[in-house]
Amino acid sequence: MKAPLMRIPYTGPLPPPSIIPRNANTITGAIAALSRFLTAPPSPTLLARDGAAGDSQSTVILSGAGISVASGLADYRGTNGTYRQNRTYRPIYYHEFLANHEARKRYWARSFLGWTNLHKAKPNAAHYAIKTLGDMGIVRTVITQNVDSFHSAAHPDLPTLELHGYLRALTCVTCHNDLPREAFQESLARLNPAWASFLAEAVASGALDTENPDERRAKGMKTNPDGDVDLPGAPYSTFRYPACPHCLTNPPIAGDGTQTKVEIDQDGAWVPTNTAGILKPSVVMFGESIASKVKEAAEQAIDGSGRLLVLGTSLATYSAWRLARRAKESGMPVGILNLGGVRGEDAFFQNLPMSQQGEAGVRVELGTDKVLPGLVDQLKRTRPTHMNNEASDPSSGQHSNSKVFRDMLS
Repeated sequence: MKAPLMRIPYTGPLPPPSIIPRNANTITGAIAALSRFLTAPPSPTLLARDGAAGDSQSTVILSGAGISVASGLADYRGTNGTYRQNRTYRPIYYHEFLANHEARKRYWARSFLGWTNLHKAKPNAAHYAIKTLGDMGIVRTVITQNVDSFHSAAHPDLPTLELHGYLRALTCVTCHNDLPREAFQESLARLNPAWASFLAEAVASGALDTENPDERRAKGMKTNPDGDVDLPGAPYSTFRYPACPHCLTNPPIAGDGTQTKVEIDQDGAWVPTNTAGILKPSVVMFGESIASKVKEAAEQAIDGSGRLLVLGTSLATYSAWRLARRAKESGMPVGILNLGGVRGEDAFFQNLPMSQQGEAGVRVELGTDKVLPGLVDQLKRTRPTHMNNEASDPSSGQHSNSKVFRDMLS
């Protein structure tokens, strides 16, 4: 097997964090520090920026896979994360998916098995705590690396940018039309009856219910992030998948002016002689670029807030780390709530005032579902009543900011 063209960064454990402030090593101390962080006056450094725009008192959240672990999903770099438990794991790259019919078979077979659990999983207490922080006018926007759509389900009125896309739909790489994942899953089941029977048996037996790596191995499978279930030795080459229905009905003209070919076999499966009509998940795959409008919207979300709260991510992915770096370089205080180390985190807490108790920066190593609900309760008790009700005013900035943020991606 050839070595991958691109290396996945930071697959090993990161250095353990230094807890800031020191008493934030307990849930009570962490809640107190984060409460001070979220309610402190705007940073003097931030106010000194030339041409600063937005709400300097508001918070932008940057979240990752760690926030969804309590919902029963796998993560990458946690204690039981895929990169730590399965050292040989390597997700498919965008160029492989486009170029290789067999690679797509393997991808869709594993995704077919994993979709059921991902689809039935629900947001957890941390997601709903974020909703309340938005209702209170504390959090202005959310940027998430996650593709599970839990944020948009838990707080649909709080502007959320899905930096890496989402698994709830597919996109044709030729005509760029979308297809709901539920309809696609039904097509996969129809084209692959033996796989569908196996999936039904696995679901009935509870084989897909656990995220414990030892239990997964005992049941002959590996459950990876983003709805990927690996069955070592499975006949992936037998798996079939459909063509884009839009391209099938009206094969498009290629960029060089030639007519594309989109056909299906007698059962409705994509055939390898096709030159178009490949459906991909509506996510940013490894090796694929984030759309420029999404990058710009994420940068504007950072620039329009006064502080950054990082939740459940090691920032190992450059697209997320660069946003945290942008926040720090603009003078924004940074708070991090994550189990395990975070890429380059020391730089986010340089030159903090010696006496600060969370106002200028916080680093907590506890679960988001353990801390955020208690943080919300604390803020409800201590914040002035008029501030808690501010977000209910239809003329408040929270509502107008929501519209502006949505318009960026329309």
